[in-house]
Amino acid sequence: MAYLSNLRMFVRVYELGSMSAAARDQRTSPAVASSRVAELEKHLGARLFNRTTRSLQPTSNGRLFYEGAQRVLDAVQDAEAALTHASAQPRGTLFVAAPLGLGRRLIAPHVPVFKDEHPQIDLRLRLSDRKVDVTAEGLDLAFHLGTLEDSGLKMRVLADCPRVLCASPDYVARRGMPRDGAALVADRHDCLTLRFPGATEFQWALQTPDGPKRFKISGPFESDDGDVLTGWALDGRGIILKPRFEVAEHLASGALVPVATDTPPLPATLAALTPHRRLRDPKVMLFVDFIATRMRAAMAET
Repeated sequence: MAYLSNLRMFVRVYELGSMSAAARDQRTSPAVASSRVAELEKHLGARLFNRTTRSLQPTSNGRLFYEGAQRVLDAVQDAEAALTHASAQPRGTLFVAAPLGLGRRLIAPHVPVFKDEHPQIDLRLRLSDRKVDVTAEGLDLAFHLGTLEDSGLKMRVLADCPRVLCASPDYVARRGMPRDGAALVADRHDCLTLRFPGATEFQWALQTPDGPKRFKISGPFESDDGDVLTGWALDGRGIILKPRFEVAEHLASGALVPVATDTPPLPATLAALTPHRRLRDPKVMLFVDFIATRMRAAMAET
């Protein structure tokens, strides 16, 4: 097992380009990560990385060895998955990522139930509204809500998620009720946007009588946390575009009201993304099936 641990560490160092990043990924210290790579190099009689105080680059031997090492780890994973299928007792640790709102409302509440039903599976849930790199971060599974881009990941579409433009009654009383996307722009409404470092402009995709159209909106506030935007909207600070399930309770209570209803937002695609090498892992698909059923039920109620 020590050799396999060394292989796993080498592969993660290679993929992440950093000893410390690989150590965090593998839940250990940089010293242990360096030691494992050094043990592997000693066993192979070849240097796998060129190290300086500022950089770490794979050698030609390292690049050559990476492909074979990855095939070995994939083969081990496939063998473990086959054994799990045969024993009908999925086990191991799942590393899962999801957006904050989705994770807090539709995933996290069900994790303890999943654990009760499958005690041999541990789950590590990472919630963030930033875009995650499934492969580089060593994730088994990422739930994605929004427009899907082409990637080397396996995608399973779970549902179309209705979205809504909404604001507080106080905001509408102060600034007026916009009927459509054109009014949002023409009347310079305060639109609260979910943005990340590097974003240059923001557009909302809305359904118009002439088909889908993108409207370049602006506003005084932005955040990389969707729940912060909801709080600002409740405080009367502007208009938000949100998945309906995230604001259903506020719409029901009247704390938020739909706006620009003549041009509603396009629905967001809810999907599960997995690296290709994790496809045959039964615990991944087991968790996706478990959560997908509960997500669809929750969205049907809104």
